[in-house]
Formats: sequence, structure tokens, C-alpha cells
Amino acid sequence: MRRYSAGRVGLALVFAFLLAALVVSGASAGDRDHHKRTDSTESKQATTGTATATDSTAAEGTDTCSGSLNDFPNHVGVLSGTHMGNVQISGACAVIGGPAEVKGNLTVTAGSVLLATFGETFNQPGSPASTLTVDGSVMIQSGATALLGCFAASFPCFDDPSAEHPTLNSPVKIGGSLVSTEPLGVIVHDATIWGNVSQTGGGGGITCIPSGGFAAFGSPVYSAYEDSTVAGWMSISDVNSCWLGVARVHIGQSLSVTNNQMEDPDAIEIVLNTIEGNLSCSGNRMVWDSAEMGNDLYPRVWQPNTVEGTRMGQCEKAPSLERPGGTSPGPF
Repeated sequence: MRRYSAGRVGLALVFAFLLAALVVSGASAGDRDHHKRTDSTESKQATTGTATATDSTAAEGTDTCSGSLNDFPNHVGVLSGTHMGNVQISGACAVIGGPAEVKGNLTVTAGSVLLATFGETFNQPGSPASTLTVDGSVMIQSGATALLGCFAASFPCFDDPSAEHPTLNSPVKIGGSLVSTEPLGVIVHDATIWGNVSQTGGGGGITCIPSGGFAAFGSPVYSAYEDSTVAGWMSISDVNSCWLGVARVHIGQSLSVTNNQMEDPDAIEIVLNTIEGNLSCSGNRMVWDSAEMGNDLYPRVWQPNTVEGTRMGQCEKAPSLERPGGTSPGPF
């Protein structure tokens, strides 16, 4: 599996910038970020600068976590505390100040960036993970980037003190569905999603040149769903990007992967998933249920999926592990 995990060097730089921007001076944060709530009776802007809402008795409405994309990742908003209504992300926002809970829906607006990938509270050892819980659904709009969750075994948290032996996790829980419409990239780890997952269109084009929020990480644009649980179905379609993968996800219904075109020949990897419904793939440049053993595309290690329903299309039989057009090792 070709790892575009945003690059450990890039992550370290991003976290250093975030820490400097968010922790050094809370008083000056108001010059950078803002958090406001809009409800039926009023619209007001908080004076703390960071996008927090710890008053769980506040009236339902829409909270906004905002930061500057012009100087990302130096100037970002902070989403933390309990939000009784909906939340929208405008610009750049990080879940880094402890647990955040959204009682309504969360929307990452067009072109914005949400980072929910921190295993501690403001880098304080032994502090609670900066988890994200959304009781409703999460919507990722056109050109937006969302990094949801981190998992030590596959996608270490940005603030994990050990790059070689990571231990921190920061799970994400979504009570509704995760719906991404023409996003730049969506990266999901250690998530529990009680509804469905759909990603349609977007991806930044068939290229591995970093762009948008991914450029800050020095990473090509990609999307990945790993080490998670989806109670409903998953559908990924019409994505043009560098790389795409679905790995070790328990899917309660069916998985459909259609008409996706990737620049990396190692994409699309669909490996080690448990799918209670059907697995259907069609119109993709390539699909794999295996991972390369080294830097070359071949030979590969077979990592088949468990499918209780029917395998269809490109995902009926596994591609050869030794060479193009070779013998299939078995079911995809």
C-alpha cells in the first residue's frame, strides 16, 4: 500500500505551526480566528478568538469555526467543546483543544480545511484526545479537505510524540452519514459512522502534484478510508485524484466503487474489508486487493476482502500478484 499519509516531515511542520499559532498567545488569537453563532434571534461573535463553545446550554443555532486559508497552517480556528446546533467550517479549522461534540450537522464549506487528527489537548501529555463527535451528518463541500480521525497503527496523530512508535489515537463518531460532494480529499481513520458514506466527484485531478490544503503537508491529493466502521453502505464515484484506498473497514451493507481515475498505478486499493452486502466495481482505471511488497508494482501481497454478498465487475476476481494479465489468486 503506497502511503500518502501526508508525510511525517510535513506533519511535524504543520503541527509546529499549529502549536505556535494556537497556544503561544490566546489573547492575540482574536486577530486570527473567530467563532460566531447565528440563531433565529441574534448573531454574535466571540471574543476569545478560538472557536470553542463549552456552554452546553447555549441556544441551538449555527456555530462557525473559521481561520485563514491564505496563511494555512499558521492561522487556523479551533473547534472544541459542545455545540448544541449545527457547525460550519470556514477557511481552516483544527480539533486540537480537547474533545468537540456537535449536536447537529457539521459542514466543511467549499474550499475549507478541517483537521481532526490530534491525540492530545494542545499537546499536553496525558490530556484527553481531541476527539470529534457529530450527532448528525458531516457534509464536505466542493474543493474542501477533511482529515477525520487518527490511528496509531495506520495514520499517526499529528501530535504523537513518537514518529517511529506512535501510540495516540483520536476516534471520530458520526451519528448520521458522511457525504462528500466534489471534495479535494477526504481521509478517515478510526471512525464509527452510523449512516452511509458517499464521495462523489472532486479529487483535484488525475495528478500527484500537491495542491490545496495538501500542499501544506507536502502530500499529493488523495482520499482514504481505513480502520473504521460504517453501519450503512459506501459509494465512491467519479473521483479523479492521485490515490484512493479503502482498507480494514467493516461495512454493514454494500460497497460500490465506480468511474474513479487515479494517477498512481497502485490505486485503487480495496483491501481487508468486511462487507456484509455486495462489492461492486466498474469503470475504474484499476482496482487492487493486494499491496506491493517494495517500491515496484509487482510482486504483491494478497489482502482479499470478506464479502457476504456478491462480488461484481472489476472486484469479482483478484488481479495477479506477479505480473499484468497473470493468474488470479482467487476472489477479490
